[in-house]
Amino acid sequence: MSIRIAQYRQTIPALQNKNYFNYGGQGPMVVDALEAIQSAHQTIQTQGPFGSAVNQWMQAEGVKTRQVLAADLGVSPQTISLTEDVTVGCNIALWGISWRSGDHILLSDCEHPGIFATVDELQRRYGLNVSVFPHLSQLNAADPVATIQAHLRPSTRLVVASHIFWNTGQVMPITEICRLCHERSQPVRVLSDAAQSVGMLPLKLAETGVDFYAFTGHKWYGGPAGLGGLYISPEAMAELNPTFIGWRGITIDKQGTPTGWQPDARRYEVATSNVALCSGLRVAIATHNDWGTAEERYFRICQLSSYLWGKLRRLRSVQCLLKTPPESGLVSFQIFNQGDYVPQLHQKLVIYLESQNFYLRTLLSPSCVRACVHYFTTETEIDALVDAIESFLQASNL
Repeated sequence: MSIRIAQYRQTIPALQNKNYFNYGGQGPMVVDALEAIQSAHQTIQTQGPFGSAVNQWMQAEGVKTRQVLAADLGVSPQTISLTEDVTVGCNIALWGISWRSGDHILLSDCEHPGIFATVDELQRRYGLNVSVFPHLSQLNAADPVATIQAHLRPSTRLVVASHIFWNTGQVMPITEICRLCHERSQPVRVLSDAAQSVGMLPLKLAETGVDFYAFTGHKWYGGPAGLGGLYISPEAMAELNPTFIGWRGITIDKQGTPTGWQPDARRYEVATSNVALCSGLRVAIATHNDWGTAEERYFRICQLSSYLWGKLRRLRSVQCLLKTPPESGLVSFQIFNQGDYVPQLHQKLVIYLESQNFYLRTLLSPSCVRACVHYFTTETEIDALVDAIESFLQASNL
């Protein structure tokens, strides 16, 4: 195992000069993915950049990328729309629903600010009712399904719940949440922010029942920034209107007149994108699959996050958000001084760690420091991180 990990890490330039714990923000790319992007740009410029041959090549790139993503997520390629990132995918779903004044949106208190901002604007424009179900305040005791059930209303049209919370690292029981929402007399759609789950969890989305699943390629996949996707279930697609409209999403007649939407999830795509990124993302996914199955990778991620969580808990002035070992690669913690919470030290710690070549980040809600481990993180790397944190605490007289 250690030999395989060492060999694998040699293919990732970013890991040669730093101890990286920021996979939840952006995953570094392997050399082969970087070279694939460069090669794709070369193809575009050599054959085109605009002409029938290169246009056919670019369309084929989209087809192949949807197929690879669909196989990894356990869905049909016809249900995958290529997007720039998670936020775009969430906007497609949120703005594409035919809202009526008085409709209700229910979302967790752990969602990303981009979700809250979009929902706020929907509320302002359409006269929607919005409420937030508590999870952060019941972090280590909440039954999320029961909590959601208690907050559903007859007018609820949509529940928004990340699959893995970006701040706490908790994995939500998405299948059970979807079952609860869909079994109501007026079925409720479910939108899941999948920024932290795709590339980490073994997924069979079609079996979960989730309606909208917005993801990116640049975090746990370790692919290029600027390419992600949105899964839309066939049932939800029948109701979801296109949010952004362009030539990729429409059909035209012989005179070039728009005649309707593409018959599948391409209808939610817009126009010109950086097609070269498709090659890089496919190589990144193939590299992960060459190392091991999704189940094997996830098992090692959980082993490593539990190892880090356990070592952090031994530090006198550190308190992990979760009281049980994480079920994801995200480990968030806070700093205390003799029982008093000192959030002002979080940014100082991250700045100090980066000066020592350890890359983590702070979060604002809740105020904490977040470390992320991937399956190719090493125990030695974790040990060194904890030693560096302990050195900072000692220097701060904590």
